[in-house]
Parts: sequence; C-alpha cells; structure tokens
Amino acid sequence: MTTLTQTPAQNNLLKNKWIGRFMRSKWYPGIIQWPTLLIFMVIMFELLLGPTSAHDNFGTALTWVLWWPVIPIMFLFLGRFWCAICPFATINDLVQKFVGSNKPAPKFLKKYGIWIIDALFIFITWSDHVWGVVENPVGSGILMLTLTTGVVASGAFFERRTFCRYVCFLGGLSGNYARAGMLQLRGTPEICATCTLASCYKGTEKADGCPLFEFPKTMTSSANCNICANCAKNCPNDSIQVTVRPPSFELWFIRKPKLEEAFLSAVIMGIVFVQNVTMLEAWPPILRWLENAVGTTSYAVTFSIAFLVSIIIPISMLGLTSWVAAKFNRESLLTNFTRFGYALIVLDMAGHMAHNLFHLLAEGKSIWFTGLALFGQEVGHNLSAALMSDSTIQLLQFGLIGLGFLGSLYTAYRIAKANYAPEKLWGTFAPYAVLMVVLGVMNVYLFVLPMAMRM
Repeated sequence: MTTLTQTPAQNNLLKNKWIGRFMRSKWYPGIIQWPTLLIFMVIMFELLLGPTSAHDNFGTALTWVLWWPVIPIMFLFLGRFWCAICPFATINDLVQKFVGSNKPAPKFLKKYGIWIIDALFIFITWSDHVWGVVENPVGSGILMLTLTTGVVASGAFFERRTFCRYVCFLGGLSGNYARAGMLQLRGTPEICATCTLASCYKGTEKADGCPLFEFPKTMTSSANCNICANCAKNCPNDSIQVTVRPPSFELWFIRKPKLEEAFLSAVIMGIVFVQNVTMLEAWPPILRWLENAVGTTSYAVTFSIAFLVSIIIPISMLGLTSWVAAKFNRESLLTNFTRFGYALIVLDMAGHMAHNLFHLLAEGKSIWFTGLALFGQEVGHNLSAALMSDSTIQLLQFGLIGLGFLGSLYTAYRIAKANYAPEKLWGTFAPYAVLMVVLGVMNVYLFVLPMAMRM
C-alpha cells in the first residue's frame, strides 16, 4: 500500500524576485480587490436599474457570459484565488473592520457547513430554472443582494470570513475545484516543525491571520486556501511555498476524505447534466412528455422531477460502483463512495467548463454590444454574438470532456493505488474505470445535441 504523502514542493514561486515581492507587498491582493468591487457595483446597478431584458443588460452579460464561464478556468490554474478578490469577501472585510464583533464561527456551521453549502448549491440551481434568475436581470440582482445580505450579517457578527468558509455555495464549488487546481500553497514541514509562533494563522501588524481559518503548518489541502498570501507576509521564517503542481495531484492523496465533499462532486455532475439538458432543443418535447406523465403543466413540478432525476443518476451510479468495488477491497460502500467521489471532480470541472464555453464563445460579443449600449451606442439585435462557429465550439467541448475523462480515470487509479495493496488494486479500480467511461460518454452525448442560446 502506498503511503499517503505528497511529493515535496519544488520551484517556490515566492522565490521569484518579482512574484515574491508583489505577493508580500501591502498592495496585494487589494490592488485587484478594489477594481473587482467597482465592477461588481456597476453590475449591480445594471441588474437592478438597467434594461429588463437579459439580451440588452450589460450586468447580465458580464456575470453569466463572461464571469461564470471564466471562473472554473481560474480554479484550474489559480486554485481558490477568486475568493481572495471576490467582492463579497471585500464587503465582509469592510463590515468587519468597522462594526464587526468578531465572535467565533458557530459550531453547527463548522460541523455542517459543507452540507449547508451542498443544499444551497442545489437550491440556487433549482431556483434559477424555476424563477428564471439568469434570464431575468432583476432576478440576478436579487440573488446578488441576498448573498450580500448574508455577507454583511456574517461580517458584523462572526470572525474572519465565516460566510465564505462555511456558507457560500461558490466557496464550496471553488473548494472542490481548487483540489484539482495547479497552484498550491503550503508551509515547509522542516521549518514549521520548530515554529511556535503561529503568526501565519493569528496574524501580525503586517497582515491579518488566515481569513479561511487555515494553518499552513498542518494544511494538506488547497480547498480552503485563497492564495491571499497573508501567511507569507506574516511568517518570520520564510516557510511558505507557492508552487505549481500537476492538475488533480491533490486528489490522489486525500488523507481524510469527507462524505459531504464526495457527495457534492456527484451533485455537481448531476447539475451539469440538467444545465445541458434544459438548453437542448430537445428539452421542450421532454417537458411535454413529463407534463403528460404527471398530469400537470406546472413548470416548477416538471422541472423539479427532471432536476431530481439528473442529480440522483450520478449519485446512484457512484453508489452502485462503490458497492461493486467493496466486494473486492472488503471495505464498506460508504468508505468507497467517500474515497472515490473525489475522482469525479476532474470530470465535473471539465463538464462545467465545456458547458460554459458555449455561453462564452457563442454569446461573447454580447458583452461588447451591451457595453456599447451602456454609453448610448445601440447595436442591432440582428448581429451575431458568436465569437466562433458552433462546430469549433463543439470540438473544444469534446476536447475538454476528453481531458476531464482521462483526469478522472487516472485520479481513480491513483486513489486505488494509494490505498490498496496490489492484489486489491485492479479489482477496486476497474468498477470506477467503467463509471468514468459511462459518465464521459453521457457528457459527450449531451454536447453532441444542438443547444439554445441564453442571451
């Protein structure tokens, strides 16, 4: 059985004169935070007071055509860096600075936070389709205001970024994806072993402590590290390393897998399925069939059924596969489900990127069109918003799904290799290999079918 350790970090980016100086400076990450907050304010103005049609709204275009497609790409290359510059996090910090009481995060949030995030992620996706959040600028604005309210309340009462760590649905998504990301921040074990100051966690006059309650000395995951570099500024021993690693590397060596995180990875797969299905030209006939089957024309009912089925499918498939694998490795279904659920994250990310790539490349010019309209320069509605042809976009989508499939397949193999002796390795891995093939084919099939545009 392979020991659950990770390869020593190499090529510390903080040793680079320019990168190290910038990340340790007082300007980082504020120099990126404040422009992001300003753009967020423009978006909020447009969503709530701008054109009521999503097709004409600059805030809608920036949010759902640009930001939402780009965000998983950022997770892949920069880990959870978005959370360092997120406008909600900046608002949290401002509220905390002026009126915060800095109470400890509630115990129930620490214990059940990820389950709350799972539930919120499911609910927000469901509500988007039932109430038309994305297609309705005001609906998007209300969603943003609701999140802002939660952030303000959390910042006023609780310490650090309690909302970001334990409540934010995007934080949960970014935490899962950051595990597969290519950027890693860690303390140097040999240096940290002799340190008793804990400045990296507590903070100093140079910078606050870790906003997401991480301790670099014991950190083994990037799920709750936003690369804010506070620890690097505060560490008196130059222990912090920021390194580049192979995608999915962390997933091979999860020391304490959690059921709620594995469950979220299966849920995300189901959500990608339902997001794709509802954009297909075949969706209206499917909807009519559901209406006839259940005897109602209520979209809330019929969509809820489709949504539930889409989520149950990958969860059930992972559960069945784990039951088969348990026959070979003699561990429980729950242990296998929890351990190998992480292997889905790579394909999740690829499916998410491939789905959003359609919006970015098929509707990308809408950002320019609505931006010009903001300054009184109207652009004809008959102009195409596409940046690339459908066939080119589809080819890129297939490439992403292929890479995601290979990544998840190899991750499942490495998890099996890290946890089981050779005589149990292949019997454990084979069922998950079949699962990845089936999920990969399902994703490819959905991208083969014609899609409709959102803007």
